[in-house]
Amino acid sequence: MDKNSQRHSGFIWSIAEILRGDYKQSEYGKVILPFVLLRRLDCLLTDSKENVLDAAKDLPETMDEEPRNIVLFQASGYRVYNLSQFTFEKILGQEPEQLHQNLIDYISKFSENVRDILLDKFLFAEQLKRLNDCRILWNVFERFCTVDLHPDRVSNHDMGYIFEELIRRFSEISNETAGEHFTPREVIRLIVEMLLVNDKDKVSRPGTIRQVYDPACGTGGMLTQTEQVLTEYNEGIRVELYGQELNPESFGICKSDMLVKGHDPEQIAFGNTLTDDAHRDRSFHYILSNPPYGVEWKKYREPIESEADNLGFEGRFGAGTPRISDGQLLFLQHMISKMRDEEDGSRIGIVMNGSPLFSGGASSGESEIRRWMLEHDWVECIVALPTDLFYNTGIQTYVWLLTNRKQQERLGKVQLIDASGERFWKSMRKSLGNKRREIPDKARAEIVTIYSDFINGNGGKSEISRVFDSTDFGYREIRVERPLRLNFQVADERLGRLEYQKTYARLDDPTKKTIGLALASINDDVYVERESFESILNTALEKVHLKLRAPVWKALLTSLSERDESAGVCRDKNGNIEPDPELRDHELVPLLEDWLTYFKREVKPFVQDAWVDEQYTDQKDGNVGRVGYEINFNRYFYKYIPPRPLEEINAELVTLEAEIGKLLKATIS
Repeated sequence: MDKNSQRHSGFIWSIAEILRGDYKQSEYGKVILPFVLLRRLDCLLTDSKENVLDAAKDLPETMDEEPRNIVLFQASGYRVYNLSQFTFEKILGQEPEQLHQNLIDYISKFSENVRDILLDKFLFAEQLKRLNDCRILWNVFERFCTVDLHPDRVSNHDMGYIFEELIRRFSEISNETAGEHFTPREVIRLIVEMLLVNDKDKVSRPGTIRQVYDPACGTGGMLTQTEQVLTEYNEGIRVELYGQELNPESFGICKSDMLVKGHDPEQIAFGNTLTDDAHRDRSFHYILSNPPYGVEWKKYREPIESEADNLGFEGRFGAGTPRISDGQLLFLQHMISKMRDEEDGSRIGIVMNGSPLFSGGASSGESEIRRWMLEHDWVECIVALPTDLFYNTGIQTYVWLLTNRKQQERLGKVQLIDASGERFWKSMRKSLGNKRREIPDKARAEIVTIYSDFINGNGGKSEISRVFDSTDFGYREIRVERPLRLNFQVADERLGRLEYQKTYARLDDPTKKTIGLALASINDDVYVERESFESILNTALEKVHLKLRAPVWKALLTSLSERDESAGVCRDKNGNIEPDPELRDHELVPLLEDWLTYFKREVKPFVQDAWVDEQYTDQKDGNVGRVGYEINFNRYFYKYIPPRPLEEINAELVTLEAEIGKLLKATIS
């Protein structure tokens, strides 16, 4: 940011002091940001004001809105116009008592795209009324009239810097909501540089056009940072920015940012990306996002699951849906659906917490989504970031990089970078909410270099960077069964369990009494073969002329049995060994290893009577065991730290006991 931009942003920031007392700090942005937009547009449209008013006079009242807008946009020279007779200068010349009314007239006669921002998203009419009621509207307006934001004095590029700086400042003082719509700049810069570092040659070509998209764009920080880095590589590049945002205020800020920078504001859409894709059938070169972490999508369940079930891979969620409590992988699938099929393909950068890496077992929605991405070889790199980087959470976060045009050396590979260590962050002098750390420029450059150089070796940087085959993250979950072994006894303790069996408890008293008589005729020996005990029980029931329904029979056997490793194996009617659900286990076999070889080596020597349930198969490939994928950073980067010597710990305990004794004596005396 140059000195002129710094001066302007500093002066505008000072206007917020007028609000002190009547507004909370977290509310300053609701007044200052729309006023900045209003003042910029006033300066922008001043030169063409008469042309627009003259053009409007010649238009028939019955003319449709779209052709009417085209004519008036041409007259103004921008994708915005205002049909009010007022300007800031003319309003300033009116009586102060008329200010509120005149500003409402001025705002209400903007083109619909600006009215939508100011009135519907910023709710600026309410803020003007509040300012007027607090008797500070004139003071604020008068100060803004002294800010010259004419494009001859402040370019679109510089205006963007001013607006970004104000957004950043208001986000920092508004710790209550900063993290909801503001991603720290150093995190955005890291993602963008990693996305572009291997694309420098492509984006440096003359006449290059790049389309950038953020499906949860917030205030637009990722979009503007991407544009900034792209223009650093190629000043003549044409960058088109697209986004969608659900939060009205964040949307208003982002769309305003597009307006003041000269971008097409209609390319920023309002609404829920997951249920109403405003950029349907579009694809983009670069797709970035920092979607909400751990936010449930229960209230949007019906349309999302309907798309997944009815459209499959023709829609966005064909790979599956994650658990209802976290929609991050829905956003990632949506982003993948926006990749281009052309030669250059697309690149994706997304920040997520740890859940999408490993939550959900084999065949779960999360695992199937990971499987889909890794089997298509889209995942290129994942970076573990330091904790305490974000304003509203201190949890561990990860940057995922995906592409459908991998370099030759990266085909079938995934690079993991552990950038969570102390060398990659520094403490901030003043915490901002949960943000206590930041990534310095030097550390960011090192992460980008490690990624760009595809480092994977011994010592040095390889301690934090490892390269794996995509299949290394896959496994086949086999179900290991052991035989059911039970002994049976008609004993008081076991008979007492019968009352807790629902099917038995619902029987009438005469039937219960008859069952009791039958059981009383059986001695209290321990039977270790189920077949022989069933025969004895049947005989006892026949003597009292009672035939039990299957549920009651099962309740009797359940109550009178206990597990016994020395008992005989239980078999079903077909003579097959029955598995014991309580002894059932699952083994995770590396994906490329034969499951039977693994079982014979890792299980059979230790549990001789175990076997693999070959009916437990994968839904997709039909083979034994269910396929799952997970990426566990701790497994690959964990460093064992041996405990301190026992003598050292004992010595420390003795010292602490002595100190505690002294403190107690001092307290008593």
